Formats: sequence, structure tokens, C-alpha cells
Amino acid sequence: MSEQALDSRRSAQILRRHKILVGLAVILGTLAGSAYAALNPPMLTSTALVILPQSAQAQQGAAVIVDGTADPYTLTQQVIMTSNRVLLDAAPHVRPAMSVNELRRDISVGILTPYVMSVSAQGRVAADAETTANAVARSYISLVGSASSPVGRVPAQLLEPATSATGAPLRPLLIDVLAGALAGLLIGVIIVLAIGRNDRRLRERDEIADSIGVPVLASVSVADPSDAAGWMKLLTDYTPGAVDAWQLRKALRQLALTGMNPSDPLADRFSLAVLSLSTDRKALALGPQLAALAASVGISTALVIGPGQDANTAATLRAACAAGFGSFGAVPPKRSRHLRVAVRDDPHLDEVPAATLTVVVAVVDGKAPRVADTMRTTTAVLGVSASAATAEQLARIAVSAAVDGREIAGILVADPDPADRTTGRAPQVARPGLRRMPTRMTGTTTEIGH
Repeated sequence: MSEQALDSRRSAQILRRHKILVGLAVILGTLAGSAYAALNPPMLTSTALVILPQSAQAQQGAAVIVDGTADPYTLTQQVIMTSNRVLLDAAPHVRPAMSVNELRRDISVGILTPYVMSVSAQGRVAADAETTANAVARSYISLVGSASSPVGRVPAQLLEPATSATGAPLRPLLIDVLAGALAGLLIGVIIVLAIGRNDRRLRERDEIADSIGVPVLASVSVADPSDAAGWMKLLTDYTPGAVDAWQLRKALRQLALTGMNPSDPLADRFSLAVLSLSTDRKALALGPQLAALAASVGISTALVIGPGQDANTAATLRAACAAGFGSFGAVPPKRSRHLRVAVRDDPHLDEVPAATLTVVVAVVDGKAPRVADTMRTTTAVLGVSASAATAEQLARIAVSAAVDGREIAGILVADPDPADRTTGRAPQVARPGLRRMPTRMTGTTTEIGH
């Protein structure tokens, strides 16, 4: 039961994440049902009645009823009404124009009494159904009343012409539309579940943390600048919301950075590399946002765009930092002047002017990461956005860092899934110990505090 509940929960999460795709499938199904209903509208039916003479032969035949079937005389007239001779004569007068076989398919001849027959015709338009039914009835009357009648002259008459068509056009239309919507929903659910179950990308914080056994230090929403101007705006004007600011401050605290004294020249220098995948554009903003937040709390911070395996991913960020602020220029954020930026292709961090905190942005290839090609820093964190990487990709980066003698201290998650309620295996603060209360034992007096 637990496995079934887990599977149902996962399926519900997949559908919720892809609800837009499911909605589009429903819309397409509804449109398809509407188009089918428009191309195949419901048929209307109109009926004409023909009365036969009550001759002695007819009366004798009418008395012969076997197993509830009509008499041979009336059955013969029914066959004549659907014969080629009758339909060929009626064809020029039916609407729309059709072949004899099509006309035979669209009409039906019934026997109401031994002396009354009905001919019903279908059409998409009421006038067409009425015209067709009357044309067949009159053609039959003309044939059997002529000298060339195959059964002798039968003075049949038109008892009631077809004057009105019946049908329920709205109900079949609604059925077609609803059927299309349900078919679209079913197809959308099947496609989404098939894609979701085969999608190995990690979405929840716990999944990301468990992939390499490293806790998630913070999860924040990130900007996604598309050009150099967007990156310059982020570096100069970035002001995180209360939740994101607290998450980033928590990450700094867990990395033991918030206790630094920026005015102390002997304060320890700390460098932090934010590694991200070349296929994860959103995670690229984690380093700049973390640096801007550190500067806003008074920490002298240097943001360095270091060498990486994929120069194209960080090209606009490098262009913004190189063109907008010089080789190592000051950035005037709204609330701080402690942030400076630099672009370096040399992997040696010693060439970067000293700062209390140096944040290095490095991009590695998820398929074949080479962490050794990036700047060596005091510590490193892995930046990844939800549903952007697989466990295998993150494990490759961790292995590459371990081979180079580095340790990934934590993970920063960009744009976490709104439905994610996990914590990323964040360490929990220990509860303070409870004060031991005095106790009284039977027959013994115990003094506390002496």
C-alpha cells in the first residue's frame, strides 16, 4: 500500500508540474471534437407516408401475418420502393445530388400498417431531408401507378408529404466536444506520465542533496539575465526579498562567513567557488546574487568570473563585468559599496586583489566536468536549479572535485519547485538541554544547590 501511495503521489506531482501541457492537450482535444462536429454535423430525418389501396388482394395478404412480420403484398411494395428504378427516377430531384447507392444508404422504408408505408430520408439540412423523402415517395407512386409497374397498377397515394425534419443537433455536438476534451485529457495524462517517469532530473531539495550526500544550504529565486545589460542591472540593483535574503544569509552563516569583521585588516580571507553546469543557465546567477548579498551586509566582497569549461554559458556575464566595470571595478549597489567585480582567465586566485570574501563563478560541463580547470578556492558549493540536472551529473562533478582534492561544502538551489516541501537534509539545530528538576524520593531528603 505504501508503494502504491508513493506511486500515486509521484504521479500527482508529475501532473501538477506539467499541468500546462495537460491543459493544452485538453484544449486541442476540445478543438478536435468541435472540428469533427462541424465537419460531421448531426443528421436530420424527415418522413413521407404512402397509403396503398385496400384491394381484395391486399386485404387477403394483410390477413397473412407470420411471426409478427408484414404480409407478402406490403413487403413486395417495400422492395419496389427501394429498387433501382424508383431511386433512379428520384435521384434528379434529391438534394444534395448523390448516387443511387448513396441515396439508398440515406433512406429507410418502413411498414406502419398493411396499407401504410413510410419513407424516411436523412440530411444535414432539414429542407434536403424533406425534398429527398418526397422525391422517393413520388417516384414510387409514379412507378407502381403506371402501366410498366412490375406488379400491376397499384393506385398508391401520398398520404402525408415530408414537411418537417426532426433531430437533436445540439446533443450530438456536445457529445463530440466532450469526447474530444476527454480524449485530449487522457492523451495528455499518458504523455505527461510517460515523460515524467522517464525524466531523471532532480526537482526536490532532498533528491538533490541525497545525490552527492551534501546538504542544501539555501534555495532562492534567481534572475535570468539574457544580455550584458541585464547582468549589470542585477549587480548594481539586486535587492533580494525577505525570504531569499534570509536563505542567502543562512548560507553565509553555515559557511562561517557572517562572523567576519570587515574592518579588521587581519581578518581571515575566504574564497568560495560556485560551480554550476553549462546546461543550467539559471544557476549561473547564484554566485552574483550571493556576492551582492554579502556586500550588502558589510563584507568586503570580490566577484570573480573565473575560467570555466564552457565560455558561452557565462559570455554575457563576462561581457558585463569586463565592459561595465573595467578589469577590477567597484560596483555601486543600492545599499553597499563593498562589491567589486573582475574577469580572470588565469586559474590562480593570487592575482585577484584581496577581499574578505571572494566569490568565484565557474561553469563546468555536466557530462565531463573538470573542476581542476577552475580557480582553487577555500571551499566550493554547487549551484543547481530544480529540474535542471540528474543525479549522475551532480555525482560526476563531486567526483571531479574529489579527484582534484576539493570538497563541496553545500548546494545552492535556484528556483526551487513550489510544490517541494523537503528541506534538502539541512542540519537541524539541537534542542537546548532541559533543566533537571528537583526530585523527592520516599524516605530520603535530597537538597539541591548545596
